Amino acid sequence: MDGSIRLSAADRKTLLQVYRRGTDPEQRLRAHILLLLDDRIAWTLIGTVLFTSSTTINRWRRRFLREGVASITDQRPGRSGVREWWLALVLQWVTIECPTRFGFVRSRWTCETVVVLLREDYRIVVSRETVRRRLRAADLVWRRPRPVLGPEDPAYAVKLGKIRALLRSLPTDEVAVFQDEVDINTNPKIGSMWMPRGRQAEVVTPGNNEKRYLAGSLDWRSGRLTVTEGQPRQGRDTDLFLAHLDDLRRRYRCYRVIHVICDNARPHHARRLREYLAEHAGRVVVHYLPAYAPQTNPIERVWWHLHEEVTRNHRCTTMAELMNRVRHWLATDSMFPIETEVYADLRMAA
Repeated sequence: MDGSIRLSAADRKTLLQVYRRGTDPEQRLRAHILLLLDDRIAWTLIGTVLFTSSTTINRWRRRFLREGVASITDQRPGRSGVREWWLALVLQWVTIECPTRFGFVRSRWTCETVVVLLREDYRIVVSRETVRRRLRAADLVWRRPRPVLGPEDPAYAVKLGKIRALLRSLPTDEVAVFQDEVDINTNPKIGSMWMPRGRQAEVVTPGNNEKRYLAGSLDWRSGRLTVTEGQPRQGRDTDLFLAHLDDLRRRYRCYRVIHVICDNARPHHARRLREYLAEHAGRVVVHYLPAYAPQTNPIERVWWHLHEEVTRNHRCTTMAELMNRVRHWLATDSMFPIETEVYADLRMAA
């Protein structure tokens, strides 16, 4: 037996109508399979063209031989309801649950994983291509998720409320800046780029990564950026933060008080910082943002632009070359908008 079938003229006409005018994609697939089998097309070619498996092809071939064309266009009560029942279950799995909950040693759902679970736990036999089509029909897509921070600061509202109150009532002889550090690496961050279809572009890396830190502050009123470069091999440490505070005192000589709004990194809580603030009491005041909340610090968007426009996919072979490009970018555009919705109402009212 060659695996093909013989359709009568009437059966072929019925299947052609289902394939050309049918609204149910599963029925159209079944009809297409049988029409190709009747044309003596090889199973491997059918599977390649229709993105289906030999198991699916054989299942509908055997059902046709056993029950005729009626098995393909069967609309018996309850069939669609059963189909929708397992689909609702699968949608809950792939959007809410994790495969490990069902005993799989994997962190992501695949169509094959869904097929195995349906077959072993619910005795529902479907192909992975059927699962893929139904997921797409339910408006699901296969793409990379967006990483978000899991922990939350229990004092988020209180801390943010204090920062907002400071900005709302900031006197004219005082200035507020949002401060943060950023790392510059000779090993480039990888980002999307144009490339020929089917040929992945390459970004050459130097191999031995070299890192340099910058400390920056973004002026709340003007969007002016103040940057302090760390020394070679200097990390994100207290010395860099204190040097940056000195730069802020020099730049803002005409202001009575400098409010520095920063995150909760260890250098921002060091003992030497407390001594520095005591020495310059009333001149420099440090305020802390909520933990795990980078969206509350507008300078994060400045660093994002820096990476997008300079460091991502860069081809610099030395740190000196890369830092020259960073300095040129900073000198070209030293004024940045406050890009966050957290303080949008305050900006509008200012």
